[in-house]
Amino acid sequence: MKSLPKIYPFQATESKIYKLWEKSGYFNPDNLPPTPSGHRQDKFCIIMPPPNANDPLHIGHAVFITLEDLMIRYNRLRGKKTLWVPGTDHAGFETQVVFEKKLEKEGKNRFSMSREEFYNAVYKYTQKNKKIVRQQLKMMGASCDWSREKFTLDKDIINLVYETFAQLYHDGLLYRGQRIVNYCPKHKTALSDLEVKYETEEGKLYFIKYNFTNNSERYLEVATTRPETIPGDLALAVNPKDSRYQSIIGQTVIEPITERVIPVIKDKRVEIGFGTGVLKVTPSHDPVDFEIGQEHQLGQRPIIDLNGKFNELAGPLNGLSIKEGRAKVLTLLQDKNALIKEESYSHEVGHCYKCFSVIEPMVMDQWFVRMTTPYQNQKSLRDLAWDAVKQKQIKIIPAKFEKVFFHWLKNLKDWNISRQIFWGIRIPVYYCREQNNSACQQQKGIIVSAKKITKCPYCGSHDIIQDPDVLDTWFSSSQWPFVTLMSNQENDFEEFYPTQVMETGWDILFFWVARMIMMGIYRTGKIPFETVYLHGLVRDKDRQKMSKSKGNAIDPLGVSRLYGTDALRMSLIIGNSAGNDIIISEDKIKGYRNFANKIWNVSRFIDLNLQNFEPQNQIKLTSHDKKLLNDLVKIEKKVTGYLDNFQFSLAGETIYHYFWHTFADKIVEEAKIRIREKNNDQAAQYLLYSILKNCLILLHPFMPFVTETLWQRIIVPREPNKKNANLLLVANWPIE
Repeated sequence: MKSLPKIYPFQATESKIYKLWEKSGYFNPDNLPPTPSGHRQDKFCIIMPPPNANDPLHIGHAVFITLEDLMIRYNRLRGKKTLWVPGTDHAGFETQVVFEKKLEKEGKNRFSMSREEFYNAVYKYTQKNKKIVRQQLKMMGASCDWSREKFTLDKDIINLVYETFAQLYHDGLLYRGQRIVNYCPKHKTALSDLEVKYETEEGKLYFIKYNFTNNSERYLEVATTRPETIPGDLALAVNPKDSRYQSIIGQTVIEPITERVIPVIKDKRVEIGFGTGVLKVTPSHDPVDFEIGQEHQLGQRPIIDLNGKFNELAGPLNGLSIKEGRAKVLTLLQDKNALIKEESYSHEVGHCYKCFSVIEPMVMDQWFVRMTTPYQNQKSLRDLAWDAVKQKQIKIIPAKFEKVFFHWLKNLKDWNISRQIFWGIRIPVYYCREQNNSACQQQKGIIVSAKKITKCPYCGSHDIIQDPDVLDTWFSSSQWPFVTLMSNQENDFEEFYPTQVMETGWDILFFWVARMIMMGIYRTGKIPFETVYLHGLVRDKDRQKMSKSKGNAIDPLGVSRLYGTDALRMSLIIGNSAGNDIIISEDKIKGYRNFANKIWNVSRFIDLNLQNFEPQNQIKLTSHDKKLLNDLVKIEKKVTGYLDNFQFSLAGETIYHYFWHTFADKIVEEAKIRIREKNNDQAAQYLLYSILKNCLILLHPFMPFVTETLWQRIIVPREPNKKNANLLLVANWPIE
């Protein structure tokens, strides 16, 4: 037999090994061979967090692929019926932003296309990129079942999402109403609270006169950061406990820009210590003011349109942008001697998380999910998630995030799930124009249907219009664990739900994980997963977050081609503990490339020195040999314990140090003398072969390519008749 090359040729072997795995069919749990004990009774299932189908994979994706594949391979080796469902996300708003940037470079925009043309163009774009993502996942060694691959815009997925929407509506948990929402003027869509990024900015606090109507010599002094919204004021408010202003409650003042008369009211939400203690109430353009306006029935006065321009209600500001409007207001206030002073002021400003435009609070008709309202005499959606974690039905790793989880739930508000974009799942709501019909009036002209309709069921009219908005991506992805299984093989849901692990980044604990728990229990009556494992963000050696804009991002496929996929995987596992940020550098990856070569060279030496060796022969071992094999059993138990407890870095470090510093540096070096001197060389061969074989199994979840390559070269030829010995992928873990 030709000897192994001196250096591990990963570039020539990785794709061949992956094809070998695919050809075996063992990524599909239905094809897995029996274990020595027989049928695979225990199940282990992970639903892949779907990467966005709008861009190639980045280093953050490499983290979840590595960790999830590690868990899948480990549990497959443990004899479990193991399923990893792959998929990609249409990523509504984010994909539209990416595609619109592409259009801008071509001198186009979505408003120059029909809705259908835009949707079809984006769909074609995502399908092309989806193929790239699939290939990249394979290059990373992802041993998922490609026969069950899903896309969030698959028809069967959409139908199940629509069923959930309809169920929420009929349970009274879904409503359409005029509420204040976060609005991005650049992308012309509402965003949820979680999609707003707050940054501390240096601004100004403006102190402005509001003259009393009954005495022009007297005025109230109001401090505001947004003088441009004065034309939208419907009242001034003071705290009922503020002794300075008790006598003026109920009086009226003149708003200084459009000179309307507005009342002075009292409200406990006014902060006595902020500014002058007098709050201008602009219900259409501030969340707190909206609540005050609702309670005091002030009505609405929207002065900014959906293009971010002032309208006719803004009087002299009509047609101006928000920035222009502020400059104009300050000039007018100075001309009227109504601007008392300006002070520097640091405050939190909300921005769109994608384009970083300043968010404009707007009152709009939107679809909301009630998060804290009980349904059918049961718990609220929030309660479902709260109780599942509180009662330990779901375990969050690391445990410190449980406190953060409960804090977020405690302050939960209704969830805005409608978006004013073209790309995504269209809201399954229809409106009938024949609303003069009594039947339609009774139903408010709304038809919510999980199936497409063309005719109004109330009045018989064909004049049906579908809601133009699309669903928030997080609404459809909140159902990902159960819709993937329900829409796949016939018995997948019954067999694999609930799943065992949801592995994802800690930064989307609220965006996604909490909502999956709510929707999973609401829709199925069962938790969607038993354990939530949260990994950290990837940072460079200087602990800076990796990003393209900073120029410090690592291309996972690029370094895989340079140093091998196994080296990248080990660098993402070692030093990576749950919830903590991951430090990675090219030097670290190089270091594990050296480890892969160490495994290769040790294996090469053993392979060259196994002439005439038969593993099944009875061989008399020395007491020292037996001790070394017992030491290996202790290592195996240690690694198994770490993996069972999701301590992946400790498991990797343990087998790394054992292989390099104990096996390679000591055991192999001692055995060389025995083999060279022909002194009990059969026992030495058996010792080296046994330890190498078990080390390859222990290392396989971490470094699948090099271990499988060596397994095929060294183990398979020497154990051709042994059950499951043909692939390390389905070998038996040493500790049962």
